[in-house]
Amino acid sequence: MNATRLGIVPLGMSLGFKQGMHQLLFQIFPGFTWITWPSFFLGLFWSFVFGWYIAILRDVVFVPLFNFFAAGTK
Repeated sequence: MNATRLGIVPLGMSLGFKQGMHQLLFQIFPGFTWITWPSFFLGLFWSFVFGWYIAILRDVVFVPLFNFFAAGTK
């Protein structure tokens, strides 16, 4: 289970539906509904997908840029 997700759910429930992460989650994750088992697993899936997206973006874009500029300083 995703420990971050388990921490966000009680926070979102305590803040109510008008505040917090509720509206942001609807906009970011397609097919998201609030606090159901399918939305929980959908959230796990999209967290995994976005995590890999950021990891690939970092390795393809930012690491070569860093190496290029770091080599110029030596």
